[in-house]
Amino acid sequence: MLDEHEARLEALETRLAFQEDWLETLDTRLIEQGRALERLERLERINVLLQERLRQQSEGLDQGEREWRLEDDRPPHY
Repeated sequence: MLDEHEARLEALETRLAFQEDWLETLDTRLIEQGRALERLERLERINVLLQERLRQQSEGLDQGEREWRLEDDRPPHY
């Protein structure tokens, strides 16, 4: 009888260890997905801002502003 209880206890301990490991793995994956989602949201905001800027530039060209030139967008260290 004691051997049977020990075997059952060992089986339960083994299952618990696997469940704890599985929960840690799920937690790690959830954190990684959260970070990926934050990056995606940032990229979407940047995309919206770039689209707005392109729309404004297009409207400016339509209103007769001078044509855009590469020199107009040179970085400040030039």
